Amino acid sequence: MLFPLTITVPVSAAGQRVDLFLTTELPDTSRARVQQLIAEGKALVNHASAKPSLKLKGGETITILGDPEPPPLRAIAEDIPLEVLYEDADLAIVNKPAGMMVHAGAGATEDARNRGTLVNALLHRFARQGGLSAVGGETRPGIVHRLDKDTSGLILIARNDAAHRNLARQFSGRAIKKRYIALVHGWPERARGTINSPISRDAIRRTRMTTRGALGRSAVTHYEVRERIQSPYGKFALLDVHIETGRTHQIRVHMASIGHRVVGDTLYGAPGVLRPGKPLSKASGKKGKVSSEALESAALSLHRNFLHAAAIEFAHPRTGKPLAFTAPLPESLTAYLDKLRGR
Repeated sequence: MLFPLTITVPVSAAGQRVDLFLTTELPDTSRARVQQLIAEGKALVNHASAKPSLKLKGGETITILGDPEPPPLRAIAEDIPLEVLYEDADLAIVNKPAGMMVHAGAGATEDARNRGTLVNALLHRFARQGGLSAVGGETRPGIVHRLDKDTSGLILIARNDAAHRNLARQFSGRAIKKRYIALVHGWPERARGTINSPISRDAIRRTRMTTRGALGRSAVTHYEVRERIQSPYGKFALLDVHIETGRTHQIRVHMASIGHRVVGDTLYGAPGVLRPGKPLSKASGKKGKVSSEALESAALSLHRNFLHAAAIEFAHPRTGKPLAFTAPLPESLTAYLDKLRGR
């Protein structure tokens, strides 16, 4: 991209936030990087600095002066509670909560990029207990694999370099078995199935992955229906999911590709709020109709993806002994299921 770059805002963009408009106009640039551009004074509106939330009127001139230059990522030890299910000198098993990033990443502010991560919590927990492996680099100590920010469940941590390399070989050789629990919209036609579609980054929306790219990496997902739920909010299926590969957003993008989006996954088209499609009770309104107030009070929302890493099996990197761990669904997900089931 050559700088300075000048963009004239069309009238059709009136009412849009400037950061959202630029994210669309600059397809290779994420919204977080656009916000960095604006914060650093490298994206000017009518030659003046602006806030990311500025509403455009149409006709403005936006000038991009250069690429953003965020401070380097770094891992910071933080006293954050961790649910550690198992630990020894070689590894640890952690039950990660939804909402926690695994390691420092993109963000418009220092706190968004570097604070509150699993790595930060691990550094505080294990700093005086032999530390973590360094194979993944300074920003990813101990990290052998990852879970999405809004996915909860089991994650395997390497405590030293030898263990890290052994576990990495087990992952690459598909020797580590992982089981997820997912709730998806609709009922799959078959009780079990396999999705074998390569995954690549979406060329337009860079925060998304897709199965439609020409140069995708192989990805294999197996699913089995545990329960079919018929509710006032529609049909849902509770699935056991096993993955042979560990591509970014693999389960989410694979399920979306067959028309069964993970509940709560708005990035891949799932609705953010569920509202009942039929009366919940005849007493809710006159003549059997449900009032708008009753419908709104009955709305369900889930501020995360209904995806949980429930089980993992692997060989101990030092002894070769088979190890297996499980983590039950978080209370927030079981409560959500109970509401759908009408309990």
